[in-house]
Amino acid sequence: MAGDEARTARAVGAAAAAGRQLGLEVREPRVLYDVFSVVVHLAPSPVVVRVPTVLPASYTLRPEAQLAQQRAELAVTGWLADHGHPVVPPSPLVPREPVVQEGFSMTFWQLVEEVPVPEPDTTARLAMTAKLHAVLADYTDENLGFWAPFATYVPDGLTALESLPDLLPAADLDRARREWSTVEPIVSSRDAFEREFPGVAIQAIHGDAPFHNMITTPAGEYWADFELVTLGPVESDVALAGPDGVATYDEAATRLGLRASDPRVLRLVEAAGSLATVACLAMAPQLPMLVGAVEPALAQWRSTPLFTGP
Repeated sequence: MAGDEARTARAVGAAAAAGRQLGLEVREPRVLYDVFSVVVHLAPSPVVVRVPTVLPASYTLRPEAQLAQQRAELAVTGWLADHGHPVVPPSPLVPREPVVQEGFSMTFWQLVEEVPVPEPDTTARLAMTAKLHAVLADYTDENLGFWAPFATYVPDGLTALESLPDLLPAADLDRARREWSTVEPIVSSRDAFEREFPGVAIQAIHGDAPFHNMITTPAGEYWADFELVTLGPVESDVALAGPDGVATYDEAATRLGLRASDPRVLRLVEAAGSLATVACLAMAPQLPMLVGAVEPALAQWRSTPLFTGP
């Protein structure tokens, strides 16, 4: 069995074992998705388990950081579900806590019926992103960190890439480090961010392009995949949506009484997002398809001027 196939089999076995220990009926576990995580339906129970298997260095070096982020995800999605908002909710059949089993830290979700669509309605989803921000403006959690995924993900990834010159040339790594030296002081400190951008509110955000992370169900579009949920500016959720996408979001936000996006903040979060893409190459030894998948984004990054500040 190939390494990735063995990893998937171990993840499925761990999910099934954890489900049974929690009292679920598990007869035919079925893989729904397998890239960074193995997503398993514990049939016949209406429960889906997400088992992260390809991890950034920030989680392999600090397992407690992964657990904290998973708890944050379960808390915010549970809050959204409890308040009647359209979100894929944690499973009501088990406690809202990550479960560690056989070396994997996993989360349990309610099975929802997904309706295949040929092409998602990006305009509608960007409007839904504004609605999500309006809702999350009322969410408070003292354990939710400021831009938590960025703080260690990028520097740990860049450090790992030092020993992987076949994945990222030295010139690219040097550029990434120089840009990160400009980005890092602002994205790793809420006080520094607020000094740089007075009047730009910080709130709970999805953290990972929510307009790409939605599921179409018979009841409509559901928000999903809050793995990078954090405190931050709303611009972080629309970074790299393109000028038309940002304009669509701004129009929807204004209708809801929210502020339009700030161009300077957008420049910062897009630079941070590009560096996160560079850093993710450090996971390519675990997931070789990443090399080809991120190359268009890397080419775009290389073609832009060096980021020297917002």
